[in-house]
Amino acid sequence: MKAIAALFFSIVSCTCLAQETSFKQLRYDENYTYLAKDTSANWYNRLKFQSVSQDKAAYLSFGGEVRYQYFHFDNQDWGAAPADKDGFILTRYLGHLDFHAGKHFRTFVQLQSSLASGEAEKPSPVDQNLLDLHQAFVDVMTKGLTLRLGRQELSYGSQRLVAVREAPNNRQAFDAAKLMYGSKNLKLDVFYSYYVPAKPNIFDDGFNNGTQFWGAYGAFTQIPVVKNFDIYYLGIHKKAATFDDGKGAETRHSIGTRIWRTTPYWQYDLEGLYQFGNFATGAISAWTLSANISHTFYQTKLKPQIGLKTEAISGDKNYGDGRLNTFNPLFPKGAYFGLAALIGPYNLLDAHPYFQVNLTKKLVFSADYDLFWRMNRNDGLYAVNGKVIYSGKAGSSKQIGRQLGGALEYTINKYLYLRQEITWFSAGDFLKEAGPGKDILMAGSTITLKF
Repeated sequence: MKAIAALFFSIVSCTCLAQETSFKQLRYDENYTYLAKDTSANWYNRLKFQSVSQDKAAYLSFGGEVRYQYFHFDNQDWGAAPADKDGFILTRYLGHLDFHAGKHFRTFVQLQSSLASGEAEKPSPVDQNLLDLHQAFVDVMTKGLTLRLGRQELSYGSQRLVAVREAPNNRQAFDAAKLMYGSKNLKLDVFYSYYVPAKPNIFDDGFNNGTQFWGAYGAFTQIPVVKNFDIYYLGIHKKAATFDDGKGAETRHSIGTRIWRTTPYWQYDLEGLYQFGNFATGAISAWTLSANISHTFYQTKLKPQIGLKTEAISGDKNYGDGRLNTFNPLFPKGAYFGLAALIGPYNLLDAHPYFQVNLTKKLVFSADYDLFWRMNRNDGLYAVNGKVIYSGKAGSSKQIGRQLGGALEYTINKYLYLRQEITWFSAGDFLKEAGPGKDILMAGSTITLKF
């Protein structure tokens, strides 16, 4: 802890040349080659760029993250979970080494440690994973093509389907082979992978063939009218999958498209996809449509932004009919509808107005109000990880509830970030039919240090 505190105060007070670049969500996307020209004796710059060859074409870069979170829930799981009077603490440590040998070879290694303390029930591996190899891959690069082999994070589009799972304590990874092509107006990835399920102990997240995941994702820019256009195919095979309609092997194919644009005044993100394949002995037919449209009053003091998100996510139409209509969100971001992460994107219809204002250049306040309904009565309510919280047989109402949230985010500098938030969920008729149906109140605090 003393070493972390010393690093914290040293970095916060540091006026480093490396401040010219920001940290990326995918840390392997960071590029510190501009520091090859740095002749200062700055310790932090040497940490980010340590030459190991005379021409400085080969170099090492080190980085990491420390994150502390405190959460307190009243009536967790709508009153079904054991009471927790004093809340719990989640801690995450990430550290990586990035080695480049010229322009054609690179290797990236990252360790992750996720710790949970004070939870009323035994923490899941997503909350507690003592120490493991999170990423370890090599890149071979030539003429716009990059072949990446090894354990790696995947992230595509708005992260509705494939995400790093940043909000939960333990980020997710894949053992994968990926071929990437990049040009001025096109990025194209083709990959085949095995999902790495989190396990709670030390270096036990080994290779697992229980879930295979493959696909192709193309992102086009500078398209007339729409500006940005994504098109993709994603396939998944799970040896054991569970939905409200039953259990069995699942092979599912997803074909979708996304159009999006960001200007100082208007922002939009529209996406739709269809899924087909086989589950157990039946067929799959599922879909989703989503929209996120916002307007920023860019020339107004505090630059307020108002927006509306809405999603329609298919659920199963009939039990036992040999046809599964439940949408599978694959590997979505953990905090899909806020950091409280109460509901997953299955069998759902939601309307989500939100508001944001920049109180200062570093302090942002946001608030949102979400209304949830089940899309189909003959399907259940699901958690973010796909677990069935309540079967559709437990109640007839479609109304799930309403969620009101607010957050203050303070970015002290690029290294240090603070967040304070509160979420209130008012249980609707279905939750009251299926379980205790109590209202949830969640308060959370986050402090993140990156270097």
